Amino acid sequence: MDKDIIISMQEELARAIKRPAKERRWLMVIDQRKCVGCYACTISCVAENKLPPGVVYRPVLEDEVGTYPRVSRKFLPRPCMQCDRPPCTNVCPVGATEKGAEGVVTIDYKQCIGCRYCVTACPYGARTFDFGEAYTDGTPEGLPAMVGQARAGAMERSASFEYGRSWPRKGDDSPVGNVRKCHFCLHRLAQGMLPACVSTCIGRATYFGDANDAGSTVARLEGSPNATRLKEDLGTEPRVIYLV
Repeated sequence: MDKDIIISMQEELARAIKRPAKERRWLMVIDQRKCVGCYACTISCVAENKLPPGVVYRPVLEDEVGTYPRVSRKFLPRPCMQCDRPPCTNVCPVGATEKGAEGVVTIDYKQCIGCRYCVTACPYGARTFDFGEAYTDGTPEGLPAMVGQARAGAMERSASFEYGRSWPRKGDDSPVGNVRKCHFCLHRLAQGMLPACVSTCIGRATYFGDANDAGSTVARLEGSPNATRLKEDLGTEPRVIYLV
């Protein structure tokens, strides 16, 4: 039996994280031909990062093509492009967003002042603002959660783990009142785990790895004749590639 691609990418990741960060080039490849629009990636991202209402790191855009009765739908998962020339970083007046050594664009919640200049600057709509809302707003706080004996409100407002540390949902040291975005699940990568969206893709349509590793899955797919990037004409040099 052939090895599942998830297992192969996990092994490639274990190989990659042994090298210095500056020697890695994280790349995500999304095969639109395999995406079925199940939203498993979107939901797993919400669960992994405890995203509140209005904050989404990996939406799936839909488009209807054809003419009735011969119609079909296309799906476009759209995480942050992690551009090599990100327009969002230059407009930040306080230097709260930057491109790290691993090539992932990050946000410092302690530094961000919530001006949202970066939201406007991003040509991909990959950034959203955290208004501090909760799904349980307007509902009885005593409503029991689906897990354990915890209360739903308490579970929602518990700290999330991003960028290698825990972030509470209150106070100045919080993502509330700041801009948020996909970060390729850096906290998972540090532990040798693939991004949540990759692990949960039922169609095996999302690939991830180090493109500097010539033997990796993403290095092979990067050179595919049907590989393309969104809005390449803008010169942002995205690290997310689509197979169409």
